Amino acid sequence: MEAVTISAIEAAADRIAGHVRRTPMANSASLSELCGAPVHLKLEHWQETGAFKLRGATNAVLSLSDEERARGVVAASTGNHGRALAHAAKKAGARCTVSMSKLVPQNKLDAIAALGAEIRIVGNSQDDAQIEVDRLAREDGMVPLPPFDHPDIIAGQGTIGLEIVKDLPDAETVLVPLSGGGLIAGVAAAIKAQAPGTRIVGISMARGAAMQASLAAGHPVEVKELPTLADSLGGGIGLDNRLTFQMVRDLVDEVVLLTEAEIAAGMRHAYFQEREILEGGAAVGIAALLAGKVEARGPIVALLSGRNVAMDLHARIMAGANGLEEAA
Repeated sequence: MEAVTISAIEAAADRIAGHVRRTPMANSASLSELCGAPVHLKLEHWQETGAFKLRGATNAVLSLSDEERARGVVAASTGNHGRALAHAAKKAGARCTVSMSKLVPQNKLDAIAALGAEIRIVGNSQDDAQIEVDRLAREDGMVPLPPFDHPDIIAGQGTIGLEIVKDLPDAETVLVPLSGGGLIAGVAAAIKAQAPGTRIVGISMARGAAMQASLAAGHPVEVKELPTLADSLGGGIGLDNRLTFQMVRDLVDEVVLLTEAEIAAGMRHAYFQEREILEGGAAVGIAALLAGKVEARGPIVALLSGRNVAMDLHARIMAGANGLEEAA
């Protein structure tokens, strides 16, 4: 399957206009001083569902035919994609089922249920949850809209890249959370098509970084899914990955992995210095800068991808806990 192009991303931007927020960019005085270069925060966690996933899900649902929409949509999710898909499906009047593993936090389950979607809890990993998605597609005829490896999903997420280039055309470094690769593939495709010299850095957690392990192996591999503060970055990339592995391999310049303590520090900085509540997976750009794991070539953009963290966990991290075990 061919990689998603800038024209597909531009078409997605037209399609989702009026359905999602065009999120702002904010300068971070504290991070700029720390790095010795201008640092800007792309406030994508301000989306209505609290995460960037609304862009891809909305583009995918609006791209369906009437017949496909009538069959309903289904997906596996670590939480944010499921919430976005439930939101988009509800607006379109379509049935929605979301399959998730036992590792997904309860607050994310509750948010999806509140939007009227049916929830299936299956196994201990995204791969386990995907088995139920495949069954519902095969037996019930539902339309699978996966969280990352789908051209309409990637194109929708890529609209963030269009906004970054428009708001900060001279950006030298863009830091993007990395999981299955739908976000960074779309953002990188949009940015590299317009500013090929911009450096795209993927940031993930050291505990179960499936895309990084796949890149190192030269092909998609399975990685054990482990509990992490960056739960939204968990899950595999799929052994039959059609798009995101190739796009990340070809378009992303560097991948950085973070410890749980570094992620916690990023969450604390976001709250105390930027006055922003972020889930662990959204704070990784800030965390990488604080940890000195990214060369500070600026202007720098850190994409803040989501805020859907359980507030009791957030409170414990703000009080000094450096991981899930300390926060328990």
